[in-house]
Amino acid sequence: MAHLHSTVLILGSGAAGLTAAIYTARAGLDPRLVHGIQPGGQMTITTDVENYPGFADVIQGPWLMEQMQTQAENVGVEMFPDIIVEADLLTTPFKLKGDGGNTYSCDSLIISTGAQAKWLGLESEQKYQGFGVSACATCDGFFFRGKEVAVIGGGNTAVEEALYLTNHATKVKLIHRREILRAEKILQDRLLNNKKVEVLWNSVLAEVIGKTDLNLPQVTGMRVTNVQSREVVDIPIDGIFVAIGHTPNTDVFKGQIPMDEEGYLITKPDSTATAVPGIYAAGDVQDRIFRQAVTAAGTGCMAALEVEKYLTALNAKEIAAAEQS
Repeated sequence: MAHLHSTVLILGSGAAGLTAAIYTARAGLDPRLVHGIQPGGQMTITTDVENYPGFADVIQGPWLMEQMQTQAENVGVEMFPDIIVEADLLTTPFKLKGDGGNTYSCDSLIISTGAQAKWLGLESEQKYQGFGVSACATCDGFFFRGKEVAVIGGGNTAVEEALYLTNHATKVKLIHRREILRAEKILQDRLLNNKKVEVLWNSVLAEVIGKTDLNLPQVTGMRVTNVQSREVVDIPIDGIFVAIGHTPNTDVFKGQIPMDEEGYLITKPDSTATAVPGIYAAGDVQDRIFRQAVTAAGTGCMAALEVEKYLTALNAKEIAAAEQS
């Protein structure tokens, strides 16, 4: 097992982490990057990508992340296939431990560990992820133009996703296990007054129904259970969007970096800086609103530029202190 010290350590290898790695490497900061729990981030479970700037044709999410990783490696980023399981961020240099036994220390830290969509846990749901089952309407809604879709959930996220999907789909069915929505009143009013939306109250998704066409799975319907009557019905549907929230990957940092009630890291306005000097957060780990690859990459760039300024100022202080002593 090895101990590795870095000027800059980056946690996470999604769009935010890899962008931060590219920028810090080009600034001559010799960053190291720890891949984390899902190498490549959520883009690795996204098939067709049409909304990442720079590509006229549809590209594949895993391919895009491979390109970003190769670009980072080509500018000298050293990467480690590890998962951080312990962190001591209360003193400097910051100290972290990987599940493989390696220990890491660093003068500055960029946390881009992302957030994971919450799923229902159905075997059929997992089977059709990326093939009609999605957790991001903004990412995938465009593929369901002129089709009928369903949204699972009853909070702000679910209602916002359902309203967004009415721009593309001919019909949106919102499936909610209760008879009252948890979303804000203004969102509820918009939803219930939209003629394209139908709400299935007191209902849960029991199974995703589909078929295999040209060796690819494809959603064709859903099995819905009414929690009160126990009635089970099969409903034809082209796509299913699970909108029951996200969980940021921040457990290992609890009690050391300020975070909100859901676990998202809190950053200063117009900045990726956390309340701990030298620690920055980028991507979905601090973004509970947009959650797009392009915005994650943008905050990764911001974090890298802020780290460079922080280290420059830190170095200047050390030089001044040495000259005085």
